[in-house]
Amino acid sequence: MVDEDGQVGGDTGFLTRDWDAESARLAARAVQAGEPTAWFETLYAGGRRGEIDMPWDRAQPLPLLRDWLQAEDPGADRSSVVVGCGLGVDAEFVAAHGFRTTAFDISRTAIRTAQQRHPDSAVDYRTADMLCLPPEWQQAFDLVVEIINIQALPVSLRGKAVAAVANLVAEGGTLLAIENLRQDGDPLPDRPPWPFSRAEIESFADHGLHTLRIERPGDTARPPRWRAEFIRPVS
Repeated sequence: MVDEDGQVGGDTGFLTRDWDAESARLAARAVQAGEPTAWFETLYAGGRRGEIDMPWDRAQPLPLLRDWLQAEDPGADRSSVVVGCGLGVDAEFVAAHGFRTTAFDISRTAIRTAQQRHPDSAVDYRTADMLCLPPEWQQAFDLVVEIINIQALPVSLRGKAVAAVANLVAEGGTLLAIENLRQDGDPLPDRPPWPFSRAEIESFADHGLHTLRIERPGDTARPPRWRAEFIRPVS
């Protein structure tokens, strides 16, 4: 079902949703096996083979990113990194705004598909694990974009993942974090995504960042999401 914002199945611009049940099964199996990130490649590979619809296949950038970036000054050749870029639609939008953009995903299939979909792209697509990032990326980017990736990992890994993403932000740089919203006191679901509480979205500031704003954009997001902006002060 498509709503008045062009959203499919409760999220923005997804072409189909029948990969969702497969993601739940694969995630549960991967967590049980002690390999909580292994399922992303399996899921994308299934989409590539046509066994399921391609996961997280959006035709347009996420509106909460689009609206925020359009209100900002152009990138003017500043550096950016898009975390868990998937098929590349958000990374391409960031690059089109003037940023020298690196985009990474743990899934080789996702990266290969993004490169093939955008053959003339200026984005530097990389395969990388959020929990084990290249040392040279530490505090290296003027803009870090994290959109609903950390919440796909078990909550036991949340602190490590939050720290890894925060540590990508250069001095004077900005982190934009968009995550599904969980009201304080609400139980966690038994499958991903595991939404962020207020304290969890605030926790990016525990890693040398300063909170600029934390918003709940209301009816513009389905499902409800946090949009949080942090900066790393210049020492």
